[in-house]
Amino acid sequence: MIEPPRHPGPPRALRIASHACRAHPLRLRLRAGLPFDRAVAEAFAEQGFEAGYLRLRDVGMARIDYVRPAPAPAPGHGPVAWYSATRRLAPARIAEAGVHLGRRGGTPFVHGHGLWRGADEDAVRMGHLLGSECHLDAEVEAEGWGLRGAMFSVEADAETGFSLFAPQGVADPKDGLANEPAGGLPTVLCALRPHVDLHAGLAEAAARHGLQRARIEGLGSLVGATFADATDLDSLATEMLVTQGEMQAGRARISAAAIGFDGGPSRGLLREGGNAICVTGELLLIGG
Repeated sequence: MIEPPRHPGPPRALRIASHACRAHPLRLRLRAGLPFDRAVAEAFAEQGFEAGYLRLRDVGMARIDYVRPAPAPAPGHGPVAWYSATRRLAPARIAEAGVHLGRRGGTPFVHGHGLWRGADEDAVRMGHLLGSECHLDAEVEAEGWGLRGAMFSVEADAETGFSLFAPQGVADPKDGLANEPAGGLPTVLCALRPHVDLHAGLAEAAARHGLQRARIEGLGSLVGATFADATDLDSLATEMLVTQGEMQAGRARISAAAIGFDGGPSRGLLREGGNAICVTGELLLIGG
């Protein structure tokens, strides 16, 4: 197992930040002809939501700009890892991706990881979507969850040297309206901080809010990636996307895809107790 990195700043006192909220299952219509981040924000806004999570599968893209993890440009003087140079595929096809919608400085902001291929390519690529530089090739419908009661908001993080999503409570504008049903599914929006074990951190967040069973969605970065049934990654930092996850009786089972500094992605069942957060974990626990 890789030794967890030493981040440049003081650790946050709260290692598992979480807010209870309600998740509303949605079918979202994303329009072509717009930057991808704007298309996502407008699709949620059309259904009355400022925050949520989106799943994409088998989606054609006119262009994908993305980055993947890379070594820090100045080891020992700043963040422990960085981003590669921007890579572009035009056209391309997303095999699978997950995207959080939150806020940065009062405006919509997306954070997305995924897997994709270029036109006529067999090789699967993976990385961090640059939302303002990506474009759909046609209108598409996608599965998502709109959130009420909490959202992710970007905050400067002294520990890691990055600006990161953190969950915050949000007053529901529909609160207080007569005969307005609460609706949605009981959900926990949580951020896991560096060195927190992914499985244990999610179990603690679920227990804090009384969830015993939940669907797990989200993304983040790990120190390497250790699988029960796939090739481990030994990069100091990897980008990770949950492809399927569930909480049963307070215990997490998570399948994911991850990519490190070199080579292609690995995907499979993450080994419980073997995957620590590198920079951030941004997860939804959706009860039902």
